[in-house]
Amino acid sequence: MKKFRANIYSILGTAIFSSLIFGLSGCVKQEASKAESVKTPLATVSASEAEIAAAQKVVEKSPNAPKGYNKLAVAYIRRARETGDFSLNTNAQTAVDRALEIDSQNYEAHRLKASLLLTFHRFAEALEYGRKLQAVNERDAFIYGVLTDANVELGNYKEAIETVQKMVDTRPNMESYARVSRVRSLHGDSDGAIEAMSLAGRVADPMDKEAQSWCLVSLGNELFNVGRYEEAERQYDGALKILPDFHLALAGKGHARAATGDYENAVQFLTRTQERVPTTETVIALGDVYTKIGNTDKAAEQYKLAEFIEQKLGNLDQRRLALLWADQDTKLDEALAIAEKEYAARKDIYTADIYAWCLYKKGDFPAAKRAITEAMRLKTKNALFFYHAGMIEKELGNKKGAKDFLQKALRTNPSFDVLQAEKAKTALEQLK
Repeated sequence: MKKFRANIYSILGTAIFSSLIFGLSGCVKQEASKAESVKTPLATVSASEAEIAAAQKVVEKSPNAPKGYNKLAVAYIRRARETGDFSLNTNAQTAVDRALEIDSQNYEAHRLKASLLLTFHRFAEALEYGRKLQAVNERDAFIYGVLTDANVELGNYKEAIETVQKMVDTRPNMESYARVSRVRSLHGDSDGAIEAMSLAGRVADPMDKEAQSWCLVSLGNELFNVGRYEEAERQYDGALKILPDFHLALAGKGHARAATGDYENAVQFLTRTQERVPTTETVIALGDVYTKIGNTDKAAEQYKLAEFIEQKLGNLDQRRLALLWADQDTKLDEALAIAEKEYAARKDIYTADIYAWCLYKKGDFPAAKRAITEAMRLKTKNALFFYHAGMIEKELGNKKGAKDFLQKALRTNPSFDVLQAEKAKTALEQLK
């Protein structure tokens, strides 16, 4: 893998040295909700359901051995990814805890605990836990995946490069290539990210439908982020052929349809997604489409549901709610408080961007500029970042800078947001 090592570092240049249990944040990230989802009945028992049943039989046969509980935890995690039912991860945690009660030194249980710390957004703990496991077995690629994810979420991007390189050197497989894609995307190498995610899909286990579908959706998202909507939609369609009603693929289809102006089908796909897994992101997206087509009553219902999910159901990450309020110019004090709290805990670029936007909406433009500069430090090709930067520069009186950023946002992804892209165009017109 020496050649791959050179490829990883070459696409990052000097910026680094002067950045799902894969697929976490900024990346296609599963947003936590304890809401009871309306599940589409399956005609047959899925592989993950069969895996849960098989693991339960192992536990029944050997209730005082950790092996069965570890198998059960893995099955629950897989099922949670497939269905979007976050509560299944709690079942997995219970199984892991039982395995460690039986054998406190069981390495497999500790690995699973590390990954679940990520799932529950306990990123600093996951990083520390992963480092301890690395000391036990420095050749375990899985642990380098945990370390990479934790570092990315905490904004430790230089460390993320080091750990993902060790991961792909140790075990070049779907999980490692997917993380390479994520790190490349963070550093603005969209072509490299697409290449790595394509490779991840090609080497994914052909028997693991969820993994194959996840790779296709992730590839679609990378294509969508740079405005390649038709190509992105082909990937979402491919994922749905493999795993019908896969919630992440349905959401991707909804976004793609909205980006091309097909709001009727966007509503249908996003509604199907919400019925299956009502995450904050999907609920807000549906609300935005309703707003776009003038159905304000249904839009208000969606936004109210988003607030309920975040505030009443104990969601793990309220950054998206802060962004919603900032976009809508409502509850700005609460939005800023959420953003400040998150930014104090993690210094990743997505949190910095939301913090910048909340500061902008509160009228603190110098502080907003400092935060958006921090958000753009990796040169990520993110149209929303560029839009926010343009609007901040506009208020600071930097007409040229504002114009450059707004144009860059629309070049990168012309329909980066159903509502905000139009505001970017309006702002550009005002700068002429």
